[in-house]
Amino acid sequence: MTDTMRVAVIVNPELSRGLLANTSSVIAMGLAGRFPVLAGEQLTDAEGKTIDVSSKLPVPILQATTAQINDILQKALKSTESVAIVPFPAFARAMHSFDHYAQAFSQCSLSGEMLDGLGLAGPEKWVRSLTGSLKLLRN
Repeated sequence: MTDTMRVAVIVNPELSRGLLANTSSVIAMGLAGRFPVLAGEQLTDAEGKTIDVSSKLPVPILQATTAQINDILQKALKSTESVAIVPFPAFARAMHSFDHYAQAFSQCSLSGEMLDGLGLAGPEKWVRSLTGSLKLLRN
């Protein structure tokens, strides 16, 4: 599936460097959780040292405003294909356990939430159609 698959992480460039790094990493974990084929293997070097693979595909970090991120999310949610959609709502920063996050998430409407980031993984054409006009994050 990785042959025709594409991955993109979109973040709000107004975030501090630390929050950009955190947002990108947790989104990437969510994408790999949905599609373990994105990573989940090991490689062994010539000396017999084995490591875990970070990613089989490039993971561009793109920039967009909160409004753009929300617009892309709403379009992405209409997909009928096998895709991964991993939003990072701003309120998640205040949650220090998954149970608290899950409870808060069930009581919110994503269309009204401020999003710090969004991860997408799926068919290349689908990801490109949603992210093709975005610029790479330069910080």
